[in-house]
Amino acid sequence: MDIIDKHYGGVVVLQLNRPKNLNALNTNIMHDIVSIMSKYDKEPEVGCFVITGNEKAFAAGADIKEMVDKSYLEMLDEDFFAGWEQFVNIKTPKIAAVSGYALGGGCELAMMCDMVFAAENAKFGQPEIKLGVIPGIGGSQRLTKLIGRVKAMDMILTGKFIDAKEAKQAGLVSRIFPVETLLEETIKVAKIISNYSKPTTQKAKEVVNRAEEIGLKEGVLFERSMFHSLFATQDQKEGMKAFIEKRDPDFKGFKTLKKTN
Repeated sequence: MDIIDKHYGGVVVLQLNRPKNLNALNTNIMHDIVSIMSKYDKEPEVGCFVITGNEKAFAAGADIKEMVDKSYLEMLDEDFFAGWEQFVNIKTPKIAAVSGYALGGGCELAMMCDMVFAAENAKFGQPEIKLGVIPGIGGSQRLTKLIGRVKAMDMILTGKFIDAKEAKQAGLVSRIFPVETLLEETIKVAKIISNYSKPTTQKAKEVVNRAEEIGLKEGVLFERSMFHSLFATQDQKEGMKAFIEKRDPDFKGFKTLKKTN
């Protein structure tokens, strides 16, 4: 099995499982990840995904053997890599837990997640230039938005790697943990997210992502519209009443919707 999925309450962990290939990403893995996540994305009980690899490699790039002999027309006809946009469109929050190498497609996979947590041994890079190509799964765009044009240009034109500390300082990584506790600590955070209202976490994702695409004035108006929309949910009532009553909220999310269908 190239993908192993495990459940921890409302958290689904997807582990890349191609250790002999340093978890290189191929079309089959892409389809498997998207298929599994699309299924659980619709489950009210699932509130967060964690994507991880092994201690040596999160994913050391796309599978070169799958691409080496393809022609331009074949790549164009297949719209190669386009399927990863389905991964991006998953509404449920997703966290990348990166240990070891996250290079090329692996770095891009991490950046397609909503947060990136790294082990102290993590290495990030977009070394496609060494293969005579450029990033193809959004690396040039997402990396530039996350760490800035100058630093992204340095990494993409030289193929240099950066470690976890530098990645955190640059804005690519949110938190750093020891290698041996990375997954455990990531699941703890994922459980916190999964215990919140799923409609609310989805709206929170949406407004933050929109901030990268539109200006401040339009962004504030969009945020306000999303804020107002949450007053149509029972979770808004429950959350505010629980705060006033000094108790923990009991969020239902989409669970009530599932029961009535």
